[in-house]
Amino acid sequence: MYELKTKETDKSVIEFIESVENLKKRADAYQLLDIFTETTGFEAKMWGPSIIGFGKYHYKYKTGHEGEAPLVGFSPRKASISLYFASGEFNREALLKDFGKHKTGKACVYINKIADIDVSVLQKVIVESIKYLQELYPDNK
Repeated sequence: MYELKTKETDKSVIEFIESVENLKKRADAYQLLDIFTETTGFEAKMWGPSIIGFGKYHYKYKTGHEGEAPLVGFSPRKASISLYFASGEFNREALLKDFGKHKTGKACVYINKIADIDVSVLQKVIVESIKYLQELYPDNK
């Protein structure tokens, strides 16, 4: 049976951010912590060794695979900062047109630094992502 690697842990978010070697990336991580906390209203939790997540939801796919994941989150990785949002149709692409300098993956948006993006657009993407997931998985509200 498949075992989820990324689970909510009781590790300290602050200790994790303090372990980020690059000082500018560490400062951005603290700023993102404030933005995500204020925007979501959820307490930050560590998910796995390196993802800072906010809120959570239980998903179940048609295949029977199920698990829990954070509603939104971020990770200050060495190469770039990964921002985790829902993958799916919630106007993500339209919102990201005004986001600033970034790259996208299926569920991730990658940025180099906060100065490259429009924080108000980030907040809109956070809100829309949470709304989308809560509508998709209504038993999690």
